[in-house]
Amino acid sequence: MLAFIDSNLFNWVILPLLIFLARIGDVSLDTIRIILISRGYKFLAPVVGFVQVLIWLLAIGQIMQNLTQPICYIAYAAGFASGTYIGMHIAQKMSLGLVLIRIVTKRDAHQLVGLLKNADYGVTSVSAQGNTGPVHVVFTIVPRPNIAQVVQLIEEFNPNAFFSVEEVNSVRDGVFPKRKSWNHTGFFNLLRPNRRIL
Repeated sequence: MLAFIDSNLFNWVILPLLIFLARIGDVSLDTIRIILISRGYKFLAPVVGFVQVLIWLLAIGQIMQNLTQPICYIAYAAGFASGTYIGMHIAQKMSLGLVLIRIVTKRDAHQLVGLLKNADYGVTSVSAQGNTGPVHVVFTIVPRPNIAQVVQLIEEFNPNAFFSVEEVNSVRDGVFPKRKSWNHTGFFNLLRPNRRIL
């Protein structure tokens, strides 16, 4: 009787939970791997991929051995969904790479340019013609962890200014603030020695 209870507990609770957790780990690592590839971490991305595939094989192996347990399928699908959600949060926390922030404002941009320069950001400013008249466009490329600081400067200048944030794969001869975070000093750069700053 005890063996029957233990078997039911394993098949209906422990095994689905293990599959669920394995799938979360697998999908989260897949998200991280894709981010590392897009940011040029050529040595770290394969390592993450190796671990991810091992976890996936463990999860799918258990599914194949328990084809008669519908709860395992549900756990697998729920783990995929949860892993996607968790992976997105991990991606936001990693804050790797550079971004281009483009600001469009109807106001004279000299004050904003000054604020950005005082914060040690490189700035390019041009006059342009918008849908409703003349505008000023300001470009700056910043490390991803600095987005919040730049947005704060934009809002100080003009809370109604339009701005967009885009990924940047490579830069050349830019002006950047001093790096303070350990993950932007040398550790991650050692893992992508072939990445070129064009």
